Amino acid sequence: MKIPKELLEKMNEDDKAELEELTPNEEAGYQEMENYFNESLGRFKASQIIMGKVIAISKGLVTVDVGFKSEGLVSLSEFPENGKDLQVDDEVEVFLEKVEDNDGNVVLSKEKANKIKIWDDLVKTYEADEIIQGTVIAKAKGGLTVDIGLKAFLPGSQIDLRPIRNLEKLIGEKFDMKIIKMNKKRGNIVLSRRILLEEQRKQIRTGTLEKMGEGNLIEGIVKNITEYGVFIDLGGIDGLLHITDMSWGRVNHPSEMFSIGDKVTVMVLKYDKDKERVSLGLKQTSPDPWVDVDSKFPVETKIKGKVVSITDYGVFVELEKGIEGLVHISEMSWSRHVKHPSKMVSIGDEVEALVLTLDKEKKRISLGMKQIEPNPWDRIEDKYPIGTEVEGTVRNLTDFGAFVELEDGVDGLIHISDLSWKKIKHPSEILKKKDKIASAVLSIDKENCRISLGVKQLLPDPWDEIAGKYPIGTEVSGKIIKVTSFGAFAEFGDGLEGLIHVSQLSSKNITDPEEAVKVDDDIKAKVIKVDINNKKIALSIKAHEENLDLSQIEKEQVDMEVFKEE
Repeated sequence: MKIPKELLEKMNEDDKAELEELTPNEEAGYQEMENYFNESLGRFKASQIIMGKVIAISKGLVTVDVGFKSEGLVSLSEFPENGKDLQVDDEVEVFLEKVEDNDGNVVLSKEKANKIKIWDDLVKTYEADEIIQGTVIAKAKGGLTVDIGLKAFLPGSQIDLRPIRNLEKLIGEKFDMKIIKMNKKRGNIVLSRRILLEEQRKQIRTGTLEKMGEGNLIEGIVKNITEYGVFIDLGGIDGLLHITDMSWGRVNHPSEMFSIGDKVTVMVLKYDKDKERVSLGLKQTSPDPWVDVDSKFPVETKIKGKVVSITDYGVFVELEKGIEGLVHISEMSWSRHVKHPSKMVSIGDEVEALVLTLDKEKKRISLGMKQIEPNPWDRIEDKYPIGTEVEGTVRNLTDFGAFVELEDGVDGLIHISDLSWKKIKHPSEILKKKDKIASAVLSIDKENCRISLGVKQLLPDPWDEIAGKYPIGTEVSGKIIKVTSFGAFAEFGDGLEGLIHVSQLSSKNITDPEEAVKVDDDIKAKVIKVDINNKKIALSIKAHEENLDLSQIEKEQVDMEVFKEE
């Protein structure tokens, strides 16, 4: 009789000897056992799911009879709810890991049987392209881990139509998804929710496009806010509501009017089918307040309004919702020294103004605040007649003169040439800001709001006495203050300047003035010519060196016109 190898391995020598002495009936019994054993081996193979019967439950273990020569043990924790409803004689599906371990026991697993069954079900779902529901259980690298009976991966790019920054907030959420990839060898399952959203979006989009006629009203949800407008989800297609089309009034930033998720009814202004771009308008859903603006705010009307914006060049005043007027900085005060509009008004202030101009087509209104007050220039000629001595405060100094404030809104200019009878290079030599100064009114330009003032005109002209004080031939001492290509200037007396031609710089014959004198040189010279009308004096170092008398000096011909400061 052929004894199965598996049986022989379990026999000792006495058992083997005993087999040799079997009777024919006993041998038939053993043969029957051998046949059953061989049949069992044929029926059971490792790594497959088989049916078994629960024959015992004890100490956290379940004994399962799978019809083999020995039973298998399965942990109670591998059954649903830790085997709460499991009873003896129940039939269960188990996974056969090994037909026999080292101890001769069958190795079974309920957990693996469950996973294999779930995997097989998921394969059917995948092949049928069916929807499956899963629960997000954790954040993973590049996406989320989702429980669909087995752990599966939902990539970040497949979660939604747009990237989601905070993935943690989705943990615990349930979603409908589709399986897009399965790898049995690695046990990998990849999901996509985006596929379903795109399908839904496509269906919704078809209905939305039917409503996309220009001028139609359509409802949408604010999905993004930028500085220049908001993007609105109209249902499968996005539209842009530009900031200029949000309100007939001023909108500094779209966030003043909208928040993400807001529902809003807008008008389709333009739809480009080729580029799939939709321009939307909100203000167009209400009447344009500018339609009858000319009857509500005609020119010369006094109005009251609220300051809603301040710029470097003026302020915008809201007359009513959707209608604003500009008060230019030059129209804020009769005073010319408003450095910035914010020095006079603040946002939210109520101001009174006059409508100066109105352009209904361009939707522009110019306002004036200063026109509410009397114009000080209307009676300027009566208040400041020419020749009148006036007093004011130095407000500003420039290279060409000084601005003096006579009263609020009335400034006069003292040109540098009218500050002193002496020649000065800059007004700061004799004045500084906020100085009180007396001057005479020289001229008035009422139309351009200008007054010319003079300080030197209040004093006698020293040139009236120059000819008598410095007759030709008078010897003077001075200092060189400037050297030019044609000669030099020397200061002498009470701040007078004398002009020394190159021919008069030395008794020697020179062509370059710098050969004879330099700035700050002390010199002695004689007066050789006095031009009262043009307020010029010509001096001669040569006449001093040669001690020329009056008759000799009169022979020296000097062209006074060549002495022009560079």
